[in-house]
Amino acid sequence: MITSSDVRLVSLLRAFRADPVTEPAPAMARGRSRFAGSLQLRHVDAGSCNGCEIEIAQSFGPVCDAGRFGARLVASPRHADGLLVTGVVTKNMATPLQKTFEAVPRPRVVVACGDCAVDGGIFAEAYGVAGPLDDFVPVDVKIPGCPPDPSAITEALRGLTGR
Repeated sequence: MITSSDVRLVSLLRAFRADPVTEPAPAMARGRSRFAGSLQLRHVDAGSCNGCEIEIAQSFGPVCDAGRFGARLVASPRHADGLLVTGVVTKNMATPLQKTFEAVPRPRVVVACGDCAVDGGIFAEAYGVAGPLDDFVPVDVKIPGCPPDPSAITEALRGLTGR
């Protein structure tokens, strides 16, 4: 008798077989050769619902493992090569976001993760919203989705590291 856990195990094994680890890295973003091989990111939640944060955690978890491609989350913007921003920018987070952006050494990269950071998403017209991310800081990479798939986040980071 086949149980539901057997079905889940078979589908998980098929997913691993269908997505080999040895595939070539996506093309690097132009003008970002400084980040080749290694990218330290400071995550900033500018006003999200935390859906994107869960997917970012999965991106750095054992299945997608963005760390093996040279991406890493750091605690301080002064130690970072760029920002990984989630959520639409709220009125209370506009100034802290800009100060965090200014604290990152140049050259720096900004990654907008999720529909809210890209274009405001479903919260675009809310009363506490100041606007999408690119109204406040220049955005280099946009990862659409509500929330984006962990593999999409990992692929975007691979595009920056070239690994």
